[in-house]
Amino acid sequence: MPAAVILDTNVFVAAGFNPQSASAHIIEKIRSGRLRMIWNEPTQREVEQILSKIPRLSWPRVADLFREEDRYVGETYPERFDYIPDPDDRKFAALSAATGVTLLSRDDDLLSSRDRAQVAILTPREYWEREQISL
Repeated sequence: MPAAVILDTNVFVAAGFNPQSASAHIIEKIRSGRLRMIWNEPTQREVEQILSKIPRLSWPRVADLFREEDRYVGETYPERFDYIPDPDDRKFAALSAATGVTLLSRDDDLLSSRDRAQVAILTPREYWEREQISL
C-alpha cells in the first residue's frame, strides 16, 4: 500500500498556482495512486469551500483525490490543538494526530507549532526532499 499524507488547503492552492511546485508534484503522486491522501469531512469541506472561492482554482479538478477508501471517520479532537492560533488549522493537526499520518502544510501557524503538536508537520518541499523524490 502506498504511503499516505494529509494535505492542508494551502497545498492545493500552491499546486494550482504553480504546476512546477513540490505541492503540485505531490498532488500528481496522489492522482496517480502512488501516494494516498487521508481526509475527513471537515478537511474536505474546507478545501472545497476555499477552492470554490478562488477564480483560478477549481474544486472539480481535485474532487476525485478525496477517495472514499482514504476517508477517516473516527474522532479527531481539534480542541486539543488550541495552541494553534488559527482555529481552522486545528482540524488538520487533529486528523494527523488521530491517524499518525504526516501533515503537509505551508501555513506558518501550523509550521511554528510543529514541536508542540507532536505530529509530523512538514512543508511540501521538506516532504518531497525527505522522501528523496526527484523533481
